[in-house]
Amino acid sequence: MTYLSQDLSAALLTINDLNALKRRGEKISCLTAYDASFSALIDAAGIEIILVGDSLGMVVQGHDTTLPVSISDMVYHARCVTQARKRAFVIADLPFMSYVTPAVAAQNAAKLLQSGGAQMVKLEGPHFDVVSFLVALGVPVCGHLGLLPQSINQLGSYKVQGKESNEAAKILADALQLQAAGVSMLVLECVPAGLAKEITAQLSIPVIGIGAGVDCDGQVLVLYDMLDVGAGKRPRFSKNFMEGSASIFDAVSAYHLAVKTQQFPSVEHSF
Repeated sequence: MTYLSQDLSAALLTINDLNALKRRGEKISCLTAYDASFSALIDAAGIEIILVGDSLGMVVQGHDTTLPVSISDMVYHARCVTQARKRAFVIADLPFMSYVTPAVAAQNAAKLLQSGGAQMVKLEGPHFDVVSFLVALGVPVCGHLGLLPQSINQLGSYKVQGKESNEAAKILADALQLQAAGVSMLVLECVPAGLAKEITAQLSIPVIGIGAGVDCDGQVLVLYDMLDVGAGKRPRFSKNFMEGSASIFDAVSAYHLAVKTQQFPSVEHSF
């Protein structure tokens, strides 16, 4: 059985396709991309979701955090990605301070969908009112819980979230409430594998993990981390897929297959 999709004439994947993968227990692969060349390569390797992440602030723009990224930056990079892919489902981040109220969030989500070509927007934290407002307007939303990079000045450092029982209960409750508010997908970042497994089992929507164990419905990594070309230190939960690969395409294909066969993440890449 092969998990590589070489049929580049296939229709764009939809949220219905991703829900079907969850229902039949097939893992979902996701990588970040910020430009047309990597978008086309990732797409050709069969990756189901491309995330145009505000991580571009660190790996492309050279900032220490994601905070300086603007909505104009996100629209530009989303448009580069969506113009080159033929099949993958594309999600774009709403950057810091771009969803402070439901109305502001709607204006910025419209830019990402209309000008950027994204199929879904992602926002961090338990902003239930914003989510329900966007969903009522027809905007597909992906939630994000656990480690929230846009809140780094509050957190003080990038560290695992939900280790204490009260924190874990809060993340689970927030996940359920986000689903009730209408999110179509959820990203869990840097949470204990056991907590991620419980949340994934309780939600009917796809749950994508990054540093959250193998039991999530899918996995996402920052492209530059898994290619081991980042300017900073590669996170513990990531893996260098260029090691042993003859090309970038081979590395991306190896990641795709490792996710599909549940070889990644292993225990060493989990908390």
